[in-house]
Amino acid sequence: MKFAVIAALVLVVLSVRLWMFRRRRAERATRHSAAPSTVTPVSPQRPVQFGPFDSDIGLVAGREIRERFRGRVFRVGTLLMLIVVCLAIVIPTLDHGTASPTVVGVVGTTSATVKADIRGAAASTDDAMNFVSESSVAAAHRDLRSGRIDLALIDSRALVVDQAITSTDSSDTAQLAQALAQNLGITEAFEAAGLTTRQASELQGAKPIRILSLQAAGTSKKPANVGLPLIGLILTFVMLTQYNTWILIGVMEEKASRVVEVLLAAVRPVRLLTGKVLGIGLVAFSQATLIVLVALIAAKAVGSNILHGSAPVVVGSTLLWLVLGYAFYCWVYAAAGSMAERQDQVQSLAFPLSLPIIVGYIYSLTTLETGNVSPFFKVLAYLPPTSPFAMPALVGLRDVTWWQFTVSLGLSIVGTVLMARLAARIYRRAILRTGRKVRLREAVARSAPLRHANPT
Repeated sequence: MKFAVIAALVLVVLSVRLWMFRRRRAERATRHSAAPSTVTPVSPQRPVQFGPFDSDIGLVAGREIRERFRGRVFRVGTLLMLIVVCLAIVIPTLDHGTASPTVVGVVGTTSATVKADIRGAAASTDDAMNFVSESSVAAAHRDLRSGRIDLALIDSRALVVDQAITSTDSSDTAQLAQALAQNLGITEAFEAAGLTTRQASELQGAKPIRILSLQAAGTSKKPANVGLPLIGLILTFVMLTQYNTWILIGVMEEKASRVVEVLLAAVRPVRLLTGKVLGIGLVAFSQATLIVLVALIAAKAVGSNILHGSAPVVVGSTLLWLVLGYAFYCWVYAAAGSMAERQDQVQSLAFPLSLPIIVGYIYSLTTLETGNVSPFFKVLAYLPPTSPFAMPALVGLRDVTWWQFTVSLGLSIVGTVLMARLAARIYRRAILRTGRKVRLREAVARSAPLRHANPT
């Protein structure tokens, strides 16, 4: 139910964003058609006139930051994401007070001491309990299979659950069963030892009574709370697709409107591209930071446990891989934008570029829901196009070591550097090429520079 609510809210956000993007492109097309259609070409070979080193990159980045912050798409989109995150944190806490109590089936008689131990176990786990009498062990087994009871107490000597309890199981039933086993084990040792001092000391090393099961333990490694990794995965997907689309469309529009020719008169292509992706990246990181802060405040206000336990590690990992994912894909989308100059060309480029993102997102989403980590999924955690989704999922499932995390981090950085160099080559050779779509083979060729088509 929690996953369905989050997925529905995300679909609504994506639909609104798509509508706003189309509206924004239509408005820009109207402005461009109304503006003068001729722009005096300026040679891109003019040297840079700025004094301080890399000041041109800062100016370009500042321009992108101001443009994004002023845009209605950014403000409305940020508000929608904040609402979705708050709802994802608040909704699971609404039915917390109406949670059904744990039902314990009792076979045989229970002494006053055993009843006191059961009450103490329930108090230690903050769990409400109801007791029902079972006529026989077979009847208790039938009720366990049907779900009528959560666990069965057999003659105060054994506990029976439907599915075996693993060491990582932190559900209410598992915690109560383990607490009962410990307390009843101590009681059994006490009764066997009597009242002598020597025998009483044996209570310190008493072992819990056996917990029997009707079914073998499952192989799932799913933790008790995957809400936080799930929210982080969805936000990473939404933000990467949003900001990379901004880069793709922005580069294409600058090329189509010939504005890039004016910019390249004062800024070298590589620095113009670097400033653009840096500015949009800072906007993305500031938006992600704001969302995390609001999530922390909302969780604290409603007393949600979604940020307990390993939450700091999961949050830090999600933010880190969001930055790494953007750092890798921003160059890919920028290079693609420089090869197109019409909207239909952008659409044909965007789909193949988004395939690794979609594969990594869907595979990670499925793995988080089932808790079953396949060898292929672990391979995806080391590939730069899919590691921004797969590695945070492994961190959320606690199925990755520090050295595996470090290796994946190093591979992502190396892949980003290589992709940045390739994207800079493509951008430099394709951004001034007009008249038709630039082929990838032409953009990456080491032969003579691309010839510019006639602007007419």
